[in-house]
Parts: sequence; structure tokens; C-alpha cells
Amino acid sequence: MRELKGKDLLLIGFTLFSMFFGAGNLIFPPFLGAQAGTLTWPAMLGMGVSAVGLPVLGVVAVARAGGLSALGDRVHPVFSRVFTIVAYLAIGPCLAIPRTASTSFEMAVPPFLGPDAPTGLFQLAYCAVFFALALLVALRPEKLTDRLGKIMCPILIALIVVTFVGCLVNPLNGYGAPRSGDYAASPVIQGFLAGYQTMDTIAALAFGIIISLNIRARGVKEDQAVVRGTVKAGCIAGVMLLAVYAMLAHVGALSGGAFPGDASANGAAVLTRIVSALFGEPGSVLLAVIFIVACFNVCVGLISSCGEFFHTQFPRLSYRTWAVLFAVVSMAVAAAGLDLILRVSVPVLNAIYPVAIVLILLSFFQRLLEGRRRVYPTAILCTGIASVVFALADAGLLPGAAREGLKLLPLAGVGLGWVLPAALGVGLGLILSPFKKEGDIHNA
Repeated sequence: MRELKGKDLLLIGFTLFSMFFGAGNLIFPPFLGAQAGTLTWPAMLGMGVSAVGLPVLGVVAVARAGGLSALGDRVHPVFSRVFTIVAYLAIGPCLAIPRTASTSFEMAVPPFLGPDAPTGLFQLAYCAVFFALALLVALRPEKLTDRLGKIMCPILIALIVVTFVGCLVNPLNGYGAPRSGDYAASPVIQGFLAGYQTMDTIAALAFGIIISLNIRARGVKEDQAVVRGTVKAGCIAGVMLLAVYAMLAHVGALSGGAFPGDASANGAAVLTRIVSALFGEPGSVLLAVIFIVACFNVCVGLISSCGEFFHTQFPRLSYRTWAVLFAVVSMAVAAAGLDLILRVSVPVLNAIYPVAIVLILLSFFQRLLEGRRRVYPTAILCTGIASVVFALADAGLLPGAAREGLKLLPLAGVGLGWVLPAALGVGLGLILSPFKKEGDIHNA
């Protein structure tokens, strides 16, 4: 039985890292550093849990369960089908794929255009080229290891390391004071929430299908060996994510010290200022290339994952047809602009992200829950209701009295109001479930 190891294992880990690491992963760590200042490293502890730990657990959970659909079936077959389709659409053509083009365009093109340049026309042309190239690579999903793992991932890491080394050589004024009262009061919790915004936990549920395909393309055929290879690759990607996040947070903390008066700067502005201060005009080019490479890698991974999933669900259309369809739809959505995409994506992702977290965490207690078949449905039902209600409240779609009432729930003030309902759902499921084994739920 062939096992994934050595160079092949490293390349699969590189591929998974490339699929995870996009624009949000570039923006949030330096923003955390700029906001937390001298408390950057406690904040990074929280971010490490939510932006690294949970995505790695997601990859492992899906691998052990035999796929996202199998994991969702532990709740109910109808939930499994609906949730997986919603998750793939959210991280696919409706939100995340278009965002890769819009974000990389905002960072790579407008800074080099004149004030009277037809930005809309440039954006349309950029998106057409961006998605055409991404589709070209995604049409061979089993070759992503050779293209992302061997080529694009090393390029991205090298560019980030160049920026980090520049900060080591010239640390400017050192770390600044915490800009945010939230970070000053509870840096670990705020770091956790910052990592929550990367939304990689949902992506982790989707990437398993492509990682398994690439592992099998390396000659690993036995199912358990594929699972073990996926778990190991997830751990490698997690270590790489943590290392890069630490470098970017350090860069952001130095930016906060160098530009203490700019408290409103977002992560992209933080990177732009520090890179410009270190490298001058070439720094803008360096940053543009970093964003293009990172967003391109994620775009390829998402098109491949969504194409494979929808081909398995609706096989009358070939994988290539689905991939082309997603690329075309994503290009049309990207034309709406980054601001609109972000406004729509935040409440949608906030509604489904807690469900993904609870589903993943429950999977690691599968042996204890075997026979207690009502735990998954009640936990997911309570979590889903709470997360949707909080998402509607955050979007301003609930009456003011209802929004004020929601704030009374424990942890609601820090964006984790769904935690208590999830815990109550687990408890209710344990109470309602018989203690004898029924054989309805199988080991992962």
C-alpha cells in the first residue's frame, strides 16, 4: 500500500496552503498587528485558533468522514444536500470567487492609473484575463499540485518573506501602542474574531475533494491512505499559515508604530503604507504581485472544488462545463465591484460559519455520540437559528428592540452569541437521545 510522504506530501501541503491563502488572509493579520500593537502576540494566539486550528480541523473532519456530504448526513440527508450546496455557492461563484478578482484588481491596478482613467473598463478587462487564466489551470484539477504546489506557492511565500525581511532590516519605530480598546481589553478574543473573518473553515470543508483527487494522482489509491495523507497535508498547510500570519502581523505592528495617527486604515492600507515606506515605488509593485498571486491561487482552488462537487451532484454536466460556468458567472459578479460583494458576503457567511464550526467539532466526538442520533440535528438546528438571527440583526434587518434583546445573550457582544444556543442544542440532543447504540451513526 502506497503512502503519501516525502516530497509528494510536502507538495500537497503547499497546494492546500495556496488554496487557503487569499486576499482576506493577506489583509487581516497586518490589520490585527496595527490594531493590537504591543499586544500583537496575545492577539495572534486567538487568531491561530480560528484562522489556522479550525480550518485544519475542517480538513481532518471531512477526510475522516469520507466527504462533506457524509459529514452532513449525520444531521439529515436534506440538511446535507442544502448545506453543502449553500456552502459551495457561498465560497464559489456567488461571493468568494468573484472577490478574488475584485480584491486583486483594487490592489494591483488603480494605484497605477491616472485620476481620469476609465477604471470600469480596466476592471472588466482585468477580470476577463484573470478568470481566463484561472480557468485554464483549473481545467486540470488533478494537476494543481504541479502548478500551485510547485510554482505559485513558492513564489507567494518568497514575496511575503522579502517584505518580512525588509521589516527586520529596517524596523522603523517598532511596535505602536494598541489602537483599539477591544484589543487592549481582550487581545486573545479579538484575535479569535479577526481570524473568524477569513472564513477558511468553510473553505476547508470544500477543499477536501480536490486534495483527495491530487493525492490519488500521486499514486495513492487506498482510501485510508488518502485520508492519512489529507490529514498530514492539512497539518503542513496549517504550520505554513501560522508562520505567514506571524510575519504579516509583525509587519502590521510595525506599520502601527510608524503611522500611529492612521487608526482607520484597513489591512490593505496598512500593508501599502509599510511596504511603500520600506521599498518606495517598487513596493507598490511588490504588493500588487503578492495580491495577484494569492488571489489567483485561491480562485483556481475554488473553481476546481466547486466544479468537482457540482459534477458529482449533477453529473449530466461535465466537470469542465461546471468550471467554465462558474468562471463566467464569477466574472459577471466581480463586475459589480468589491464593495458590493463584501456587503453581501458578510451576513451570508456569518449565517453559515457557526454551523460549519459546530459540525466540525461534533465530528471529533463521534465515538462518544454514536447511538445518540439526535445530538447532531438539535445542535445544528439551534446553531443555525441563532446564527441566521444574528446575521439578520447585523445586517439591520431586525427591529431595534430585537437587536437590543440579542445583545443580552452571553458572548453576543463579541460576535459569538451563537455559542450558548449551540451548547444548549448539544445538551438537548443528549437528553432526547437513547443511551443504547442504534447503529444509525457510524464511526468517521
